[in-house]
Amino acid sequence: QHRHPSWPTMSTKEQDKKKDGTDASPEAEKAVGNESCSIRSETNISHSQQDREKKDLQTLKGFDRQKHVGFILGLDKKTDTFEYHVTEHLRMSGIYWGATCMALLGELGKMDKDSIIKFIGACKHKNGGYSGNINHDPHLLYTLSAVQILALFGELDNGLDKELVSEYVAGLQQEDGSFVGDKWGEVDTRFSYCALNCLALLGKLDKINVKKATDFVSKCRNFDGGYGAVPGAESHAGQIFCCVAALAIGGAVDEIDKNLLGWWLCER
Repeated sequence: QHRHPSWPTMSTKEQDKKKDGTDASPEAEKAVGNESCSIRSETNISHSQQDREKKDLQTLKGFDRQKHVGFILGLDKKTDTFEYHVTEHLRMSGIYWGATCMALLGELGKMDKDSIIKFIGACKHKNGGYSGNINHDPHLLYTLSAVQILALFGELDNGLDKELVSEYVAGLQQEDGSFVGDKWGEVDTRFSYCALNCLALLGKLDKINVKKATDFVSKCRNFDGGYGAVPGAESHAGQIFCCVAALAIGGAVDEIDKNLLGWWLCER
């Protein structure tokens, strides 16, 4: 039968008895038990890591890297599809997702950098914000995507008006620390993450009240450990990613109930 890691083994107890002719003291038993637990835990972790690595390698055997590269590069060539046109408003983020995938695959150089940089420039607005596509309104979501793309291509210091962009982002913070996505006033913890991430990439976190920003995010934590879009909204994994990232960037990761949140995520 399997023993719980915290149970001292019988052989250890017998050895203690033989040493002084008496039963081991509670303190000695506890020390032995802890040592036994530590050894077994380390062994279990080691075996668990080895098992995971074997499974990962098995999974990657069927991973056709070049097909993924071809798929991503071909997305912007299918301009006559329904999907292409209904996603027009989020083209900026689409480019970021594609560029990130290509960077992870080690193939970022295959993307048309010059055309992408030109597209970003065409989506720039006088107030410092960027839109999801040409002739669309500026929004915090796409401003972050634009900055992230420039960061991926190493272009943050080549012509980007960091001061103007950071002023635009900072201007979207509300009195309670939250952020609206644009001039129409929608509040969402996604926007808190976008603002903190964008300003961190630009080195301009001092433009906002970071404490108020993280306090607002913490107010969106629920009884189950998860986070919602606003205080009182249901927990959602997408919002949790944004909130955890926002708190980490803002230096408030200790506000997270890691065990409770971990369980919520595992149960999904």
